[in-house]
Amino acid sequence: MTTRYAMLFFVTKGRLEAFTDAVIAIVMTIMVLDLRPPAGQGFADLKPVVPKLLVYALSFTFLAIYWNNHHHLMHVVERIDGRVLWANMGLLFALSLTPAATAWWGVHPGDTAPVVVYGLVLLLSAIAYFLLVRALLALHPVGSPLALAIGSDRKGRVSAIAYVAGIVVALFEPWIAAGIYVGVAIAWLVPDRRIARIIEGGEAADS
Repeated sequence: MTTRYAMLFFVTKGRLEAFTDAVIAIVMTIMVLDLRPPAGQGFADLKPVVPKLLVYALSFTFLAIYWNNHHHLMHVVERIDGRVLWANMGLLFALSLTPAATAWWGVHPGDTAPVVVYGLVLLLSAIAYFLLVRALLALHPVGSPLALAIGSDRKGRVSAIAYVAGIVVALFEPWIAAGIYVGVAIAWLVPDRRIARIIEGGEAADS
């Protein structure tokens, strides 16, 4: 690979990450705009806002998780192509649905349909991220830092299964499904050292 080609590629990868950062930031901004102050001026007037705030906090957490994972992923990516660009667009499309799903669930916290739709958005986002990772792995050899960092991606697969379970459970017990979604978010808040170990020169665990 020539120096000139490497520089052109680096700019392309940088633009992909910068564009993704911008879109996720816009999605977060749109989502917070749905939060409205209560009509009254007493503490009791805050009660209708609480469900919306809790759902917003959960959605913000999921978006932050995807931003962090995408940011760390780009650290070990060595090349991208058109398929990666479109896969990344698929991820951004899935994430852009989060504000609408959040707004609906926030207004109807205990109802089945909003919880199911929210779970479908989570599942779609997980699938889109999985496809992005697969597109990247197709461009990198088995022993590449990216392949070592991703491993079997057991955590991602288990999360997708949990979303499916949450969607099914939501048809009968929406609050239990909500607990499943929260559980997945908490699991992803635990620091994932796979990519960090690769960057620091270690070997990634197969997790």
